[in-house]
Amino acid sequence: MELTIRFHLGLVDRLMAAERDGAWDRWSDFELAFEARRLGRMDPPEVLMAPRSLPNMTFYPHQIATAETVIRKMRGRAILADEVGLGKTIEAGLILKEYMIRGLVKKALLLVPASLALQWQRELWQKFLIPAAIVKKAPMWEAHDVVIASLDLAKREPHRSILLRQAFDFLLVDEAHKLKNPRTANHRFVRELTKKFCLLLTATPVQNDIRELYTLVSLLLPGHLGTEDEFRRHFVAGRREVKNAPALRGVLREVMIRNRRKDADIALPDRHVVTVPVRLTKEERRFYDAVSQFIVREYARRGMPPQFALLTLKRELVSSRDAVYKSLIRLYERLPKDAPLAAELAELARLGREIRTHSKAKTLVELLGNLDGKAVVFTEFHGTLFFLQKTLAEAGIPAVLYRGGYGQNKKDWMRELFEKKARVLLATDAGGEGLNLQFAHHLINYDLPWNPLKLEQRIGRIHRIGQTRDVFIYHFITEGTIEEAILKLLYEKLALFENAVGTLENVLERLPKGFSVERHIAEIFLRARSEKDALLRLENVVAALKKLEAEEARRAALAEAALPEEAIDANAAPPDRASFAE
Repeated sequence: MELTIRFHLGLVDRLMAAERDGAWDRWSDFELAFEARRLGRMDPPEVLMAPRSLPNMTFYPHQIATAETVIRKMRGRAILADEVGLGKTIEAGLILKEYMIRGLVKKALLLVPASLALQWQRELWQKFLIPAAIVKKAPMWEAHDVVIASLDLAKREPHRSILLRQAFDFLLVDEAHKLKNPRTANHRFVRELTKKFCLLLTATPVQNDIRELYTLVSLLLPGHLGTEDEFRRHFVAGRREVKNAPALRGVLREVMIRNRRKDADIALPDRHVVTVPVRLTKEERRFYDAVSQFIVREYARRGMPPQFALLTLKRELVSSRDAVYKSLIRLYERLPKDAPLAAELAELARLGREIRTHSKAKTLVELLGNLDGKAVVFTEFHGTLFFLQKTLAEAGIPAVLYRGGYGQNKKDWMRELFEKKARVLLATDAGGEGLNLQFAHHLINYDLPWNPLKLEQRIGRIHRIGQTRDVFIYHFITEGTIEEAILKLLYEKLALFENAVGTLENVLERLPKGFSVERHIAEIFLRARSEKDALLRLENVVAALKKLEAEEARRAALAEAALPEEAIDANAAPPDRASFAE
């Protein structure tokens, strides 16, 4: 016999409301609530089965304890709010695997940022042997048991209607702080989904207002924090002020787990940052100055080439001659041969061809010759990537490419070649997303990204859980160029190399939607009347980011006051809620 079980949120809400208000309209409702309480007290098995089925995985004690607590104490409905870098993805995968082994989960929906969908799919398969499909078209929803999609896609029609008709055994929402506003389509959609077990993942469960906690918890367990008025009366002293903090932490501990780095006993090896200065040759300097003047002049004229091409050209200029040269040729080929601009582009290309010594590439070869172990070299541009592959091959240094245009099978092959044979992996930022390279401990930024978050993501490829050696990070900086200015103003003044993991990401999340630090910096250098003017404008950007950093510190203080702070103990008895019930 095959039984179909559906979870009716309207019934759940009705039972929760009756239990909270102390009145039952029907005897049948009371019986259902009583039975739910009885079943809720039945302890699941003591020992997790999933770790034994995954012999190639090593779990940290806090990850095992988190999975046990969610399954045994929280009944599969929890907010995982670990600090960045402690493995929320691993904890979620372990919980899902345990439920699947026990036959409690078949149909699972994972709503994650679009940029992380591939990483989630890879982690589930490689670490937990869970096949998952990334959904892009409506027919895929019902063709697979475990599906991954972005929330933005899932909440739109026709996907929304298809999903609301289904009953999911397991729902996961990554970056769940985006559900904090109950009036948004995101929040309403997740609330309406039929789900048995539910995990909300976020490193920042409270950002600007203590009431955001009420919204998130209510998605999991409606009524757990009382009515909104009761929550405000008991716990809210002000928008960013908590009262009765011990009692609040007590009730949150029943539904939220927040492992902190200092409690998890995970000490990453030290990271050492080295600035490698590069001095341009006379030919390189002439080429740099000529192209810089061309960019500023054409941007002011607002004619051809388009602004985007100029922005790219400006960034390529401090990467390599080859990257710039290829862009110049592409611009030249778009123009009529008799266009005045065509002649100027041809002259710039000629200046590029005259360069015989490539200072940055020469410095890279010298550095690699002095390093022990494997090194990852990052660049933003394909032209530079292929140029470096050729340069290293001529120097007898085996290197493999890893870029965004490769399919997953080829990426996996390149990674394996790097781990087992090659000394160097040359990667672009797009190619490096989701790449874990703990077996290497040298990282070289051949060109410095103008988006600070990209730098943190690069470093995270090797400076992560599983790294056993100190990590060395080398920034190649061309003296007397825009690259040097960005290093001194943007990175050093913001102390980005010393900031804790995740701090920068939280700061940049506070920027207005659609605002790009990278593009803004490029436009500063294009619009500036002089280099002095450009540096002054960049100082203003740094000041604005410093202000956001101060706001992030205030948010962290609010989280410290409100969120559970004790180490996790899966065997601990539930906290006394008497102080809240009064």
